[in-house]
Formats: sequence, C-alpha cells, structure tokens
Amino acid sequence: MTKRFDPENMYGSIWEFPENLTDAIQLGNNISLKHSYNEIQNIVIAGMGGSAIGGDVVSILEKDNLNIPIIVCRGYSLPNWVNENTMVICSSYSGNTEETLSALEDAIQKNAQICGITTGGKIAGRLKALDKDVVIIPSGLQPRAALAFSFIPIAKCLEKAGVLSLSFDQWMENAIEAITQARDLYSQENDTNPVYELAQQIYNRIPIIYADNSTLSVASVRLKGQFCENGKMLAYHNDLPEFNHNEIVGWENNPDIYQNLFVIWLTDIQDNVRVKHRQTITQEILNEVGVDQFVLEMTGESFQERFLHMIHYGDWLSYWCAILHGTDPSPVVKISRLKDALSKKP
Repeated sequence: MTKRFDPENMYGSIWEFPENLTDAIQLGNNISLKHSYNEIQNIVIAGMGGSAIGGDVVSILEKDNLNIPIIVCRGYSLPNWVNENTMVICSSYSGNTEETLSALEDAIQKNAQICGITTGGKIAGRLKALDKDVVIIPSGLQPRAALAFSFIPIAKCLEKAGVLSLSFDQWMENAIEAITQARDLYSQENDTNPVYELAQQIYNRIPIIYADNSTLSVASVRLKGQFCENGKMLAYHNDLPEFNHNEIVGWENNPDIYQNLFVIWLTDIQDNVRVKHRQTITQEILNEVGVDQFVLEMTGESFQERFLHMIHYGDWLSYWCAILHGTDPSPVVKISRLKDALSKKP
C-alpha cells in the first residue's frame, strides 16, 4: 500500500533523516562567511513553514549556549527593534517565499546584518546582488523534509558569526545513531511498529498535542504541521502551563465530539517539575471527560538526542496517517492553489 499512495517517495525522505543530518553537518562545516558580524545583540530568523521550524529547533537545542535573544519571525515584516546590531538570517527553501522576501527588504531598510539560507530563487539573487552571505543547500526535497538542511546551517552560521558556541559535538553522533536504529522499526507497515499502531488509532480523528513550553513545544509545533501537511488532517497543539489557564476549561461542553479527538502528550525527563505535576493532574481530568490520550516520551542520554528522536517519530506518525487515509503525503495542493491565486494579486 505504501508505494501505491507514495509516488513521490516521502517514505525515502523521512528514512534519510540521519543521512541528511550527517550531510548537513558537513555542509555546515564548510560554510565560509565572507563578512564579519559585529556587535550582534539579537538574532532574527525570518522564514515560513518548514524553513521557519529550523530556527525554532536551533533556539531549543542550543538554548543553554545562547547568550543573546533569538526569535523566529513568521511574517512579512520584522520587529521594530531590529537594527544594525541585529543578525537576520533569511531562511527559505525555495528562495521565493513572499513573506521572507518582504522580511528581507525590511531587514535591508533597518540596516541589519543579513545572510540567507536557501536552494536559490529570488532570495539568493537579491542577497548576491547586495554582496551578502548566502548558504546554498541541496534542492529536490519537500521543505518540511529538509529540516536537517534548515536548522544545521542556521546553527553553523551563528557559530561562524561568533554569536553561538555549538554543542553538536557532544550529542549529534548519538542522535544520528539512535534515529538510524529506530527507523528500521518505525518504517514497517505492520503492528510490530508502535508508530504504525498509534497511527491506526488517530488517523481518522483530530490529534491535539500538548507539551511543556520549555522543552518540547517546538516538537509539538512540528508534529502539528506534519499531521496537516503529510496526513492532510487537522491537528492542534498547545503548551503547558498556559493550557492550564484557559483551554483546560474548554473540555466541558460539546462532549459528543470527544470521540473524534485524540490527545498526544509529548513529555521529557527534563520537563519542569511543576509542569510534570500539571501534566499528571490534567491527564486525570481528561480521563474523566472520556477523551483518549497517549503519552510519548523518548529515551537517550541528552535532551537534544531525545528531541531529534521525537521529531523523527512524529514524521513517521504523520506519514502512516497519510497512508492509512489512502493519501499521497507529498503534494500540498491547497498551498499551491493559494500561492497561485496570490501571484495574481497586486
């Protein structure tokens, strides 16, 4: 059934994640910035979708090594405080993302220190014309399947600009090894595969993903996006503790729809101890209202290893949901339709 519904081989793109990590490290090591980045006081990653998530991943994996603020800007403009002491990295897989192109022009107007990460397109052309640094990454992937070529070059650019001391050498090898071992099981289309087994429980429902905002919030954003793009199904996410101050009360009325929902808890041993208590109590409350729940937690020596393993697990989960729907996971028809319609507007 896999080959029948996956003519563009998203299976292969997910399978190759550990090889992509290895290749992206090599690419990153070879980055040579021709400009100096001086007196940087803050960092902005401008991007959308699969290109933006790379900035989120860097911000969480290297949070203990970042000594200046970093934000991911998903939109047409940058914050008003961006100035000559801001490093702006424009990340666009295609190089033609209109929001990122607009953000680039805003960065130029604000006199920021700019570089780009892309396969080419208008962003590469614009930056080259301005004599700015541009890192060219491999083409031919769906942007969401190019995560390694998004977050690793971003991290390496920050390192080479002198604003970040990377910890990759401490954990990346173990992460690649863990993912390489796990994919042998996660890629199997049968009930011996725990990811496929979970997909069978949720593919015809709406997943709602909850996580600690200090650890796996980025993983929940990624998983939600993968359900939507690969699985072609609605999904939602929220963070704790914020969830406990509003959304938890929503689990009261309209109980007839709960059978169509499925809660996935992304947890980690480094979750805040108070958030762990909140998770346990909230799970008890949701059990009382009758919604199905599943707790997902990875093992591994470092948070970074567990995080990337969680990402890989989620990619397979969204993939198997697509296959169970009889849907090709690769095309994003509605996005293409939207872009085509926008191209005809002033």
